[in-house]
Amino acid sequence: MSRGAGLSTAARVNLLLLVVSAVLSWSSLSDRVPEFALTKIEESDIKDDSGKEAVAEDDADPEDLEVFYPTHQWQTLRPGQAVPAGSHVRLNLQTGDREVKLPDSENGKSDTRKERRKKRLGKVDVDSTSFTSQELKKALAKMKESEKAERKAHEEEVRKKFRPIEQLKEEFEKMNMKMETDYEIMVKLLNKFNSSASTLDEKVAALYDLEYYVHQVDNAKDFLSMGGLQLVIHGLNSTEATLKEHAAFVLGAALSSNPKVQIEAIEGGALQKLLVILATEQPLSVRKKALFALSSMLRHFPYAQQQFLKLGGLQVLRSLFRQKGMEPLHVRVVTLLYDLIMEKMLLEASQHGEHVEEKLQQYRQVRLVPAVVEQDWCEVVSNLLAMPEHDSREKVLKMVGVLMGFCRERYRGDPVLSTTLSILRSEYEELAAEEQREGDKDGYFMELLGSVNTIIQELS
Repeated sequence: MSRGAGLSTAARVNLLLLVVSAVLSWSSLSDRVPEFALTKIEESDIKDDSGKEAVAEDDADPEDLEVFYPTHQWQTLRPGQAVPAGSHVRLNLQTGDREVKLPDSENGKSDTRKERRKKRLGKVDVDSTSFTSQELKKALAKMKESEKAERKAHEEEVRKKFRPIEQLKEEFEKMNMKMETDYEIMVKLLNKFNSSASTLDEKVAALYDLEYYVHQVDNAKDFLSMGGLQLVIHGLNSTEATLKEHAAFVLGAALSSNPKVQIEAIEGGALQKLLVILATEQPLSVRKKALFALSSMLRHFPYAQQQFLKLGGLQVLRSLFRQKGMEPLHVRVVTLLYDLIMEKMLLEASQHGEHVEEKLQQYRQVRLVPAVVEQDWCEVVSNLLAMPEHDSREKVLKMVGVLMGFCRERYRGDPVLSTTLSILRSEYEELAAEEQREGDKDGYFMELLGSVNTIIQELS
C-alpha cells in the first residue's frame, strides 16, 4: 500500500515537470512570431465542429481571415482568426484553448491599435478601427482612378501637340496637294527639257532627275512610250557639252538590261551618234558617259554588236589609246571587250536549247575576236599591265588570259611583256606571303599571283 502511494507521488512529479516544460516551450515559440502584418495560428490537421477538415493557412484567402484584436488580458483565440504580429500566444493546458494578449511596451504601456497600424501602414490614412478587405478594395479603386486620370491627361497633352489625321487630310485637300506617279513626274521633266523657255541649267537638271527614274525597267518602257527616248537621242547632237553628257547618261541608264529600249535606240540612230562623240574631240566627261551608253547598248545584244563592228566601232575605241588625256577610259574599254567576248564563250559552253540555238546563230555573225587580233589589240592590252592600280591589272590580266589562245605567239615574242610579268610575279609573291602571315590563305593578291603564274606557264 505504501509502495503504491510512492508510485503515485512520483507520477505526479513527472506530470508537473512535463507541464512546466510545455509552458516554457510554448512561451519561447510565441516570442518568435514572424513579422507579418497578420499571423494565423491554426493546425491544418484538425477538424471543425462540422467534421470537415480545417482550411490550411496556405489555402485560405487573406481577405476571408477574421482579424482578432487582442487586449492586455488573456483572451481565447478561435480557429480561423488571425492576430497581429508580436502578440503573446499561449496554450491553456487545462482547457486546451489558445489564448492571446498584447505585449507590454518597454515603458510599461502598450501601443494602441491605431498607433500600431500607423507604424505598419506608414502614411496610409486609416480612419476606422480595422483594416478590412473592403478598405483594400477601395484603396485599389482609388489607385485605378488616379492612373486613369493621369492617362487621360497625357492623351490630352498629345492631342495638343499633334493634329489628327482627318484634319491633316482636310488641309492637304485645301492646298490641292497630291502624290504624283513616276509617269507624271517624267512627263514634267521631259517637258522642261524640251521647252525652249527652259534655261541650260534647267534642262541639265531635268536630265539629271530623269536618269534616276529610267533606271527602273518599267519606267524606261514608259519613257520610251512617251517619246522621251527620241528626245534624249536628239540631245546627243547638242552643241552644249554638258547637255550632251547628261543626255548620254540618261540614254545609258534606260538601255541597261532593257532589250525593248535597246532595239528602239539602235533603230533611232543612237549607235552612230555615240560613235561620233567618241571619235571627235570632246571633253573626257562627255566621252565617259558616251562609252557608258555604248556599253549598255552592246551588252547581251548581238545585233547591236554586229552593227558596231560594221560601223568601225572597234577602230573608234582603238583610237582612244592614241590620244592624250583618255587614260581613264582605257580599262573601261578593255572591260567592255572582255565582257562581249565572254558572253559568246559562255553561251557556246552552255546547254543548247531552242532559245540558245537562236541566240547562238546571232552571236556567230559577230566576229569580234578576229577583229580584235587583226587590229593589234593583243599588244594594246598587254601594255596596260604596267598600270600601278591592282584593280586595273586584275581586269587586264583577265583579258590577256582570254586572248592567250589567239595572241600566244605574239606574246611569246614580246620581251616587254615577259619583263612585266616577272616584275608582277615578284611583287605579288611578297604581297601574297604577307596575306598568309596575316591568316588570309586565299586572299586577293594570291589570286592575282595565280593569274600571273598561269600566263607565264602558258607562254613557256
